[in-house]
Amino acid sequence: MNKIGIIYSGNESHYRTFHEPKFNQFIEKLIYHPDFLTTDISMLDILVVPSQLNQPLLLETAEKIHAFAREGGTVVAFGPQPHDWLPNQNWEFRPTNFWWWLEEDADSGLLLTAPNHPLFENYLTLNDCTWHQHGVFWPPVDAETLIASKNGGAVMYQQNSKQYGRWVITTLDPDYHFGSYFMPATEKFLEGFFPYLAYE
Repeated sequence: MNKIGIIYSGNESHYRTFHEPKFNQFIEKLIYHPDFLTTDISMLDILVVPSQLNQPLLLETAEKIHAFAREGGTVVAFGPQPHDWLPNQNWEFRPTNFWWWLEEDADSGLLLTAPNHPLFENYLTLNDCTWHQHGVFWPPVDAETLIASKNGGAVMYQQNSKQYGRWVITTLDPDYHFGSYFMPATEKFLEGFFPYLAYE
């Protein structure tokens, strides 16, 4: 099983999500964000960077996160990213429609663009990844888009390059919503995503 570490802010949503037993069983190490720069992460296979982290502190710790990926680890990043710290980051903010599902002929605006990817063959459906979006990424040409917006851009993509290492990046923020008791689909997402990270 892959050893998963998570940068942890200590806020209430992170506390609930990452201490929930059915998710916590997959977590090797919770790393308090202010201690991240002095914490040994060499034993980890995967590092999760959740949403809602302190942004100035995230920028300070970005080089250590990049080094982890360059040295063979996988970095997973959740949530909208208005600050430039991801490799080849090209983020576009879009206004969030929290209530799209109440509209007539409701359509989330999402497309599953890699249905044969192991994440979707064995762990998640598009419905499990569907609540609302805060924006999109325009990924680099060597990336694979997994979930796209019908209006263009990626909601989830992965990149595996010699220069930057392996990254799985999504605008989705299930850690925040599950921890805030808001958006039931996020529980299904995490129930599939943690086993995917652990076993694939």
